[in-house]
Amino acid sequence: MAVTRGWLPRGGVVRLATAALIIGCPNAHSDPGAPDGSGAVPVLRPIVLAEIPHDPTAYTEGLELDGPNLYESTGIMGQSPSQLRELDPATGVLRRAAPVPHGYFGEGITVVGNRIWQLTYRDGVAVEWDKASLAPVREVALTGEGWGLCRDGDRLVRSDGSSRLHYQDPADFTETGSVSVTRDGTPVNGLNELECVDGQVWANVWPSDEIVRIDPATGLVNEVVDATGLLPGPRPRADVLNGIAHFDAQEFLLTGKCWPLMFRVHFDPAQ
Repeated sequence: MAVTRGWLPRGGVVRLATAALIIGCPNAHSDPGAPDGSGAVPVLRPIVLAEIPHDPTAYTEGLELDGPNLYESTGIMGQSPSQLRELDPATGVLRRAAPVPHGYFGEGITVVGNRIWQLTYRDGVAVEWDKASLAPVREVALTGEGWGLCRDGDRLVRSDGSSRLHYQDPADFTETGSVSVTRDGTPVNGLNELECVDGQVWANVWPSDEIVRIDPATGLVNEVVDATGLLPGPRPRADVLNGIAHFDAQEFLLTGKCWPLMFRVHFDPAQ
């Protein structure tokens, strides 16, 4: 296992600090089971390079790094209104926030130029925001549920909680195709928050602490990240891993729903 910045791995995870007390957010789901790592697909573990504070009341639905800004979609149905937030990626400090219009339940987000697209869960629309003012500029029809969203070149990739990824036109959100996702021949259900990196799609698998990397041309899972134990200790009020933002090369920012920390990581083969 690689040694990064002089920090030695401990139990498969390198840490810079002890996790803070988890407070402030209701647990919306049951505890996930640990992925078994079976099958032919390589299994990786996150190696922590840094820990960054995260609002423990933020029920993360989407996470996107864009230059010096980190954007986050938050909200939990029936308990806290959805927001689009801009954070300092180095400190986790909230810079500004805007409510999602009409009480929509906001989900995944992605940046396209000077705009931000945000899914809604079951409201039947996607919301386009102006990045500079953090103001909504239009809504377009969305068929099916919205979960995760990322930009893959000249198309957007959307998850809907099933084992299928949908391709959307970034100009008007028209669906242009879809693909079924499988791991070792078995459909992977619960595809949630997404991050597109170098022609591959990284997806949180709800309700677990597992991430899969998908070839969007074939739908085949070609790597699995087992992030069990990334947030140490009991999680009485925090929920599952959900939030992937790409820094550069093989470094990512990971967090979860109501987690008090974000983790800057790279991935190494499991030992």
